[in-house]
This record gives sequence, C-alpha cells and structure tokens, in this order.
Amino acid sequence: MLPTLFISHGAPTLPLVDAPARHFLEGLGTSLPRPHAILVASAHWETAAPSVNAVAVNDTIHDFSGFPRALYEMRYAAPGDAALAERICALLAASGLPGGIDRSRGLDHGAWVPLLLAYPAADIPVLQISVQSHLGPAHHARLGAALATLRKDGVLVIGSGSFTHDLRRFRGQAMDAASTPDVVEFADWMDAALVDGRRDDLLAYRTKAPHAALEHPTEEHLLPLFVAMGAAGEAAIATRLHQSAMYSILRMDAYAFA
Repeated sequence: MLPTLFISHGAPTLPLVDAPARHFLEGLGTSLPRPHAILVASAHWETAAPSVNAVAVNDTIHDFSGFPRALYEMRYAAPGDAALAERICALLAASGLPGGIDRSRGLDHGAWVPLLLAYPAADIPVLQISVQSHLGPAHHARLGAALATLRKDGVLVIGSGSFTHDLRRFRGQAMDAASTPDVVEFADWMDAALVDGRRDDLLAYRTKAPHAALEHPTEEHLLPLFVAMGAAGEAAIATRLHQSAMYSILRMDAYAFA
C-alpha cells in the first residue's frame, strides 16, 4: 500500500534551479510504486469548505508573477478523474465534511511544480483538494482520515506546502544561505514530534512548537502536512525523506507516513 506524503514545494522556480530539494523530487516518483491516481492537498487552493477538482485534462495555473518567462511556458497537462472526484466527495460527506466539486479548476503551482519533477510524463490522473486555512490542524487531520481508504486503491495522497514559510523575511538571500536559528529550532521540534508520533503535540503545534507563529504567520503551508498524516491513519509512522533549506527561511523537508 502506498504511503502518504508531505512535500515542501518551494518557490515556483524550483524546476529551474540547481537545489537539493529539486533533485529529491526528481527521484521521488521512481522511489515509489506507480500510483493509479494522485490527490494533492495544496496550500495554494483555499476554500470555505472542502472542494475537489474534476476536469478531463488539468490546466496549468501560473499563479504567480515576476518570474522568468521559461516558467510561464511550462505545462503539466495531467488527466483528471471525475469519477474519483465524486468518490472523494462521498467519502468526505460520510465523515461529516460535505464538500463540492470544481469542474473548471486546474493545477496550481503547489501541485504541478513538484509533480513536474517527480512524474514528468504527466500521464497519471491528478486531482486537487482544497484546504480550509481558518479551521486549523485538527480539521485537516480529520479531512485526511476521511480519505484513508484511497490508499488501498493505489491513490497517492500528497500534502504540498512548506515546512517553514515566513516570506516576510525574504531579502534576496542566496539560495543556499544558512537557516536562521529559529527556523532550525522549529524544524527540529516538528521532526522529533513527527518521528516520535506525538500526534497531540503536532495538532497543538501553534502553542507547543518554538517560533511556530514566526515560521508560519498563516497556516496554509503547513496544513497539508496534517492531511497527509490523517490519511495514513493514527498508527502511521512518519519517516523524513528529505531535509534542506532554501533562501535561509524555507525548509524544504519531506515526509512519508505509513
């Protein structure tokens, strides 16, 4: 059975730069059994209630500005799966989390950037599910738990966000600039809590983790982690697959839950 994943997708330019996180993602797809479909909970799709996209072919959403032209020319036209979207909505409703289907939305960069690296052929059906950033970690763990049965059918559930994400402190730092002590302390606390299975501490990370509000002024980039954690089941064990940093402030860590 497939694990669930949390990955840090970084800046949209990740496919254009020589960085450890890019190389990790380029090898990720071949390190796993081939999924029948992929469901991505992306930090870049926020809605009031859960929503799943259902399209024949995914458009590539360039939801950013001011980057090199080569980035806007990239496309990731993975197929969708309307039947799977309907099933996901049914699973959510059965868990008391009624949601909707968006029949026009494609893939934002939280989905297509890492998938372009991990599954460059774009030949696996891809769906996105939105996050509800006003509802916090426990809601997203519950949302993930509603999707747990998908793993048995070869659906790879991915939470795509960022292990740290305080972009207010970006001042043109070098891509390989050392992380500040607060970034390291937060990431180390999160890693220990994940590996030790301290679920209650993780759900309360906002008050328990050092510098939590500094590393995540808003929560949308960490909430996908809780979707992945919930979808793996309460007994799942977390394994860190990758650890690196970019621009001093972005930790690019990735985890598997199984």
